[in-house]
Amino acid sequence: MTSTESEKLRRLYDIYEQPMYRIAYAILGDCDAAEDSVSEAFLRVMKHLKRIGEPDSPKTKKFIIKVIRSTSIEQYRRRRHFYNSEAPIDADTLQIADDSVDIEREVFARQPAEILDCLTNEERRLLMLRCGYGLSWREIAERLSVSEAAARKRFERIKKRLITMKGEPDDESFKIT
Repeated sequence: MTSTESEKLRRLYDIYEQPMYRIAYAILGDCDAAEDSVSEAFLRVMKHLKRIGEPDSPKTKKFIIKVIRSTSIEQYRRRRHFYNSEAPIDADTLQIADDSVDIEREVFARQPAEILDCLTNEERRLLMLRCGYGLSWREIAERLSVSEAAARKRFERIKKRLITMKGEPDDESFKIT
């Protein structure tokens, strides 16, 4: 990429990044997905950078809007397809899911603030993704950037610790060292 093209791309980014984000967010309804869509759109714009005239021109603006709209719509369709596909369910997954509901009912109902205070941010996030939002292990693994097995194992460890804390909230086992 030449310095002229690099400067043109920087100007395009400065001018259109926020409007592109707003368009993507309006289509996707999710901040992270909108940011991903803007990034993907700029990668597409880079491929056609030589064909783009002045960054401030109406023709360029029309092109940029077309790219972000198509990118966002494609991403929306991919996400819809991904979230509508069913994950394979095995006996272990069902057992852990059933236990998580019991934990939520029995432990969190008693002293949620104290329990959540003893967990790390990562553990709280894992618990919320599984118990609060009911996401599959695959979805949790993607969001936490770990394998499905690691997500399950971390959840098991949290579950065991919460079960031991359940009876005695003032116990030393309640605190994480």
